[in-house]
Amino acid sequence: MRVSAVAPTFVIFAMIFASGCDQPPDASTVWTPADHDKQEQSRGQQAAQPLSSAARGAQLVEAAWMQSCARCHGPRGVGDGPEGPMVKAPDLTDAEWQAKVKDAEMAEIIRKGKALMPPSNLPEPLIQGLVARIRALRAAKP
Repeated sequence: MRVSAVAPTFVIFAMIFASGCDQPPDASTVWTPADHDKQEQSRGQQAAQPLSSAARGAQLVEAAWMQSCARCHGPRGVGDGPEGPMVKAPDLTDAEWQAKVKDAEMAEIIRKGKALMPPSNLPEPLIQGLVARIRALRAAKP
């Protein structure tokens, strides 16, 4: 394409864009701080109620599981996380394993680690939540 063919096209586009610049903005499209409140009110009518402390705790336990445990034990606790086979992560849903390990032992393993499992510096309520989650894995096993 030659420069002489590009120049008229550029001039036309420049005129189209420039023509919109000399008009004042439409009052209906100008945002004000009051619009923010209206949006929040309309969303608030559809939004769920704030989470209870129990629901928030469950979310924190799940987040801790996914961040600290799932890479070896997997999301379902069967030892199928991306690093599970390499570290020989146990199947935490196994009824035999669940029967022989007490809650206090699980909490201690979470706190101090075991073999290739690193220790955790999680707060005690979160550790107890992880123990409860592990116990629930057995019940959830198909």
